[in-house]
Amino acid sequence: MTTTEWFTDTALILIVFRQLREGRLGPRTYLLPLGIVSFVAYKYLHTVPTGGNDLVLIGALVGVGVVLGVSGGVFTRIRTAGEHVLIKAGVISAVLWVIGMGARLGFQQWVEHGGADDVARFSIDHQITGEQAWVAALLLMALTEVVTRLATIFVRSRMLTRRGPVEAAAKPVLVTDRVG
Repeated sequence: MTTTEWFTDTALILIVFRQLREGRLGPRTYLLPLGIVSFVAYKYLHTVPTGGNDLVLIGALVGVGVVLGVSGGVFTRIRTAGEHVLIKAGVISAVLWVIGMGARLGFQQWVEHGGADDVARFSIDHQITGEQAWVAALLLMALTEVVTRLATIFVRSRMLTRRGPVEAAAKPVLVTDRVG
């Protein structure tokens, strides 16, 4: 693995830890993970192979990405404080994120340090055409996890903010003026 690969994989794993502290939901919440995963996809995703059972592999790992992403978004706490939406990744959300992003890093390490023959045998047995199919499947899994987690958080935050003013308007508000 190159230094760039180590950096981007580690950044994707660690990004959830900054959300273990509650913070404001804003553009940075979306742009940082999307920027990292977009860079990785641009750098390493050259083609999406369609031969053999490549699309089955890709579809299966994209499905895993969807499950991890949506689940991670569901297990992220979202609340309002005044005009701001605050989010905090829960333990389950963090664990799911680390599993998803860490699996990719772990797979790369395993292949480079003794697992290549096993992957080659699996690929032959299951008609996966080669390395690019694995690269595409793992990158698209990560991209899907990021996008579906952020989309889930976005939808949940919109539901919360749309509901907020209606609930606030329904509650009586006591206003007192103090003079002096």
